[in-house]
Amino acid sequence: MCAGAGMGVDSGLPDFRGPEGFWRAYPPYRALGLRFEELADPVHFADDPALAWGFYGHRLSLYRVTTPHTGFAVLRRWADRVPTRVFTSNVDGQFQKAGFAPSTVAECHGSIHHLQCLAGCGQPVWPADGVEVDVDPTTMRARGPLPACPGCGGLARPAILMFGDWSWDDSQARPQLEEHVAWVRTHRSRLVVVEIGAGTAVPTVRRQAELATAATGALIRINVREPQVRHGRGIRLALPAAEALEALDAARERRSSR
Repeated sequence: MCAGAGMGVDSGLPDFRGPEGFWRAYPPYRALGLRFEELADPVHFADDPALAWGFYGHRLSLYRVTTPHTGFAVLRRWADRVPTRVFTSNVDGQFQKAGFAPSTVAECHGSIHHLQCLAGCGQPVWPADGVEVDVDPTTMRARGPLPACPGCGGLARPAILMFGDWSWDDSQARPQLEEHVAWVRTHRSRLVVVEIGAGTAVPTVRRQAELATAATGALIRINVREPQVRHGRGIRLALPAAEALEALDAARERRSSR
């Protein structure tokens, strides 16, 4: 399975598609003229940490209270029947929350549920468990103490890959990514990839899905706006994630009952 931001939309999560989509989710940033790409930049943690943690602190809280939609349950049922791996650019931890073992989820951009030292003092990446950020909903700025590094006491940041980020500590994400590559190589000849909500603006997930199925064309692409499959190799479904997955599961059940 390969998943992008569109996977979380049916759970009520914003996909940040374009400035207007982002500003609908976060109106205060419209007044500041800040786009997602400009906020998701590590420079703000040094220059304006209250702004940076206002954005990421709100997202951390949002992801914690979000319930994965019904499509995740469909994928879990499939994973109980056949060997399955997940490759995702999402940093929200929704697959793990839906019951997927962390060892089977490769997060190519890291996870907001882990933190790293901004100064790079040598402190290993640590879980964000118990970290709460007080965010002013009017200004979207963090109030009060900001997350700190347990090693040096300096400012912490999420252990995720941001735009223009040369300091991401990928030590937490790397083992799963390496294991994913090895697993795909072993199973490539009989691999079927279901790709969900992965667009072309940040094409990491699409490329992974297309490379994994280049020889077989065994790709199912679920995307409301951009369902096209390169060279026509694969199946395209211009549907929301939950609807498409439930329809596929119903079709599978009908076929198995014959």
